[in-house]
Amino acid sequence: MKNRTHLYVSRKNVLTWVMALCMVASAVTRIVFSGGKGSGDAWYMWSQILLPIAATLLYPAITILNGKELFYKTAIPVWMMVLYAGLWVSDNVSGRMMIWLFWIALLFFAYLYTDITCGRIPAVLLLLPLVCAPLGFVLYFYRTGLLGGDPEALRACLPDVLMLFGMIVLVFAIRLHPLGEYHPTWGDRTDGRRVRTLPPMSQVSPYLMVNRNGSTNYFEDSLEISHIDRYIRQKRREGLTNFGITHVLLACYVRALCKYPGLNRFLSGQRVYSRDEDVQYCMTIKKEMTAESPDTVIKVHLSPRDTADDVYRKVQAAVDQVKNTPLDSDFDNTAGILMLIPGVFLKFVVWLLKTMDYFGMLPQFLLEVSPFHGSLFLTSMGSLGIKPIYHHLYDFGNMPVFGAFGMKRRAIEVSEDGSAVQRKYVDVKFTMDERIVDGFYYAAFFKHYKRLMQHPEVLDHPPEEVLRDID
Repeated sequence: MKNRTHLYVSRKNVLTWVMALCMVASAVTRIVFSGGKGSGDAWYMWSQILLPIAATLLYPAITILNGKELFYKTAIPVWMMVLYAGLWVSDNVSGRMMIWLFWIALLFFAYLYTDITCGRIPAVLLLLPLVCAPLGFVLYFYRTGLLGGDPEALRACLPDVLMLFGMIVLVFAIRLHPLGEYHPTWGDRTDGRRVRTLPPMSQVSPYLMVNRNGSTNYFEDSLEISHIDRYIRQKRREGLTNFGITHVLLACYVRALCKYPGLNRFLSGQRVYSRDEDVQYCMTIKKEMTAESPDTVIKVHLSPRDTADDVYRKVQAAVDQVKNTPLDSDFDNTAGILMLIPGVFLKFVVWLLKTMDYFGMLPQFLLEVSPFHGSLFLTSMGSLGIKPIYHHLYDFGNMPVFGAFGMKRRAIEVSEDGSAVQRKYVDVKFTMDERIVDGFYYAAFFKHYKRLMQHPEVLDHPPEEVLRDID
């Protein structure tokens, strides 16, 4: 992705609004002139009126609403325009060979526009002659009527001229994002960037291991926490009254992502994506520690650049928001709406949501409230007074790692000089999707994670370097 250029259009640019004005005028004139004719069958109505109107309205909508990040999606209305033009050519140009040549030219136009706007071809200036060419063809085709002052010729070509003129104006409003920054392109999701340079085996394995639960590995370890207990007491003396081992484990995990960002990937639709520096931590909590109290889920957005204090404040703010309000969380409200749907129809709704998720079409607000979409689920069995468990991953969503830690325990060990010493441990267990990284990468990550646990004081300062995941 380093060779891509990222284009954008600002809504503050006056040329953007001139383009929008031309596109809306194109749609209006097409409606007015088609209404004046008062003829045409259903196929003509769909292909020569509704299709170009939809394209000319969608083009400025994408540009104005999100031209800063999603300008490449203007290729969608451009392909609609090409389809409209191709159908028009099929009805108005004689000779099969000529029709084929026009179709080839139109498809080449759309393909080249798509490649330029998504950055695969770093030649923005090529857009100007590319868009001028079809405008020249329209004027050439109607040249006789226009030169003769025929109003029918003007009515026939004016909507297309306005549409193409608007695209030409917009070419002068296109700018390049600064080099080194990443911006979405085709194949990315709203919650992740597609990793495109994986080895062939890593790209094929998701098609062989389809389900997340059938692709899991398990890891367990014991962490000596005498120094962590001292660190926790120190943080509580500094005013972080509820600071505990959960915050240390989570802060160390987030900090380890600075060196091993591959653990912040996820798999969806048989493709691997990276969340980069958006670490989405999910946690199940109870408003009260009673068997009758219902569970709810919080989601906290962390960053590899966060210190232990940052992690504590973000997590505690989310916990307090749930525990100190009588209202349900966004997750509870969404689940409550789903429960209003009858069982048979609910199965269809869940299937539809899975299908939309497969193709990366779930709305952002659903991704935000879903506990099945995130970077890490970490649960405390220690707060329940039991040992950690291996928790399954969810086949719905894209959660790649589920961790659990148990209650503190003491162990008597023999030191090097032969004396008996008592040490304090916490056992941790992780369930991991093996398709996001290989075993060597997982092993390197957890060794680094354990080293950080032995020196929690490094979490008081921001990291010196945050590595970016591969392209």
